[in-house]
Amino acid sequence: MFMLGVGVLLFFPFLASGSLFGQPVAGLVSPPGVSVVLGAFLFGIGMQLGGGCASGTLFAVGGGNTRMLVTLLFFIIGSVVATANFGWWSTLPALAPTSLIKTWGLAPALIANLAVFALIAWGATVLEKRRHGHVISFASRTARPVSLLQGPWPLIWGGVALVVLNFATLALAGRPWGITSAFALWGAKAWNSVAGDVATWTYWSKQPALAAPLRQDVTTVMDIGLMLGALAAASVAGKFAPIWKVPARSLAGAVIGGLLLGYGARLAFGCNIGAYFSGILSGSLHAWIWLPAAFAGSALGVRLRPAFGLAVEKTPPPSSC
Repeated sequence: MFMLGVGVLLFFPFLASGSLFGQPVAGLVSPPGVSVVLGAFLFGIGMQLGGGCASGTLFAVGGGNTRMLVTLLFFIIGSVVATANFGWWSTLPALAPTSLIKTWGLAPALIANLAVFALIAWGATVLEKRRHGHVISFASRTARPVSLLQGPWPLIWGGVALVVLNFATLALAGRPWGITSAFALWGAKAWNSVAGDVATWTYWSKQPALAAPLRQDVTTVMDIGLMLGALAAASVAGKFAPIWKVPARSLAGAVIGGLLLGYGARLAFGCNIGAYFSGILSGSLHAWIWLPAAFAGSALGVRLRPAFGLAVEKTPPPSSC
């Protein structure tokens, strides 16, 4: 919530003016409707079975996680299948794309968002204290002092860094950070090269990126950069050690999870980055619909994890001993 609070304070004024450093900028604002609710719900389940979100999948693949290669492959397949069905989904009930910045004005939109962030943070704190007796610290649990170059790094630093990098994306690309549109593009180009003609599909009929080289797609370049960064970090840390044997149940979870991730992301106009993080920073109403739907899907996904041989992390309640 701190990350989002810093984000709206940084993004909203420039999105309201429509320019940043003299360059036109626009938020990721999509129509809130049935497809967003269902897509986010499926994406939430997919995160738990596949083993990560879109950025998490790329990060894990770059770090040498072989199971996540399967998740990524079926993430791409699910994305392409969703674009094939997108024409039907777009006919379902939905509101017009709604920007809270334009609808309410800059100041009311800022105040409302900051108030909701504070309410969520307060509610989470109350629930956590009730469950554990105290707020579990997200700071480092090691005795070593914090170092910018060597860590350990508090999570709050990561939150601020993500906002700053997302803002840099806005300045460079003219829109906030997104990830999953590139997966659909990769899959569509691959299908075109084999036997398909996706240009006739409703989704791709308005996408000039399909005809352009991948190097000209900002999202593709950033996704590749994310994987290379994870590879570099894992190598420097001596943690790049791929394991090629994946249990069958876990592999099935990666396949199903990847399909749900890809299909859900297209229906919901993005993932937890493009639809949620960047959506909220864009002042889009659909992001606030994405949040509870994905949360519900993730909760169901947690219950399904044991069926695929996947662990469920639990923090034990406080003991009186």
